[in-house]
Amino acid sequence: MSGRTIIPSNRAWSTVGYSRAVRVGDIIEVAGTSSSGPDGQILYPGDMYRQAKQVCDLIGKAVQDLGGAIEDVVRTRVFVTDITRWQEAGRAHGETFGANPPASAFYQVSALLHPDLLIEVEATAIVGSGPAERRLPE
Repeated sequence: MSGRTIIPSNRAWSTVGYSRAVRVGDIIEVAGTSSSGPDGQILYPGDMYRQAKQVCDLIGKAVQDLGGAIEDVVRTRVFVTDITRWQEAGRAHGETFGANPPASAFYQVSALLHPDLLIEVEATAIVGSGPAERRLPE
């Protein structure tokens, strides 16, 4: 794939002018992803694990739609409104990325776009980069 390919955002707040995901060459950037439906309704209020699982699934779909695979995700940035619940989000993240975990960081933020949102995740993928060929010792 050459040039720039986008997946437009189809959410209520897309009027600010952003794409759901963008691919340029072999790099895919997935915008902040939250647990909401196409109508903007927040899904799974209060349930960090289910919101995180849906977010990871949405990221995987965006990467696949742009010609990548979940194993190509090399970086995630996880934003949560309550860092004490990081393990719930981490469980979903770990289930999604399995044996090919990306470099990642978890951050607590004071708020997201809607008070029922508990988590938002950004991702970077490099098409053709996964799965991991080897692991270096820590």
